[in-house]
Amino acid sequence: MSGLALNFIVFLHLASAVLWIGGIIFVLFVAIPASKEVMGAEAGKIMGALSRRFSPLANYGILLLIVTGLVLSLMQDGIYARAPFYLKTALAVIMISVHFYRGLILAPRIAKSEPPDKALLQKLSLDLVKLNFAIGLAVLFFATMA
Repeated sequence: MSGLALNFIVFLHLASAVLWIGGIIFVLFVAIPASKEVMGAEAGKIMGALSRRFSPLANYGILLLIVTGLVLSLMQDGIYARAPFYLKTALAVIMISVHFYRGLILAPRIAKSEPPDKALLQKLSLDLVKLNFAIGLAVLFFATMA
């Protein structure tokens, strides 16, 4: 593979990571506080709408991360066969699992639930976003070593 093609794959990989982790940062530090400030108890409605728009974009980013990550791991002549690579990969698998658990299992349960269960499930969902944020930062850190 030419240097330019490899650079493009690395670019796609990094851009996908920025999309996903940047989206998490936006949700945690901008969207949630702003929606609570403006809408109070009704903030969940805007967060639901934001999630419906962002989740498909994040899903495509995750797919692109997986594909480009596999290509890069096969193309790098053993450079990724180190502990940080395996740790980064394991953490990424956890992040992906949490993301799809929230979207495919937890979100429908939240939509069908009534108070007070709804509030508990929403808190769990938010805690999982925070977990993914922390894991995402760890993945970025370990990516600097691989």
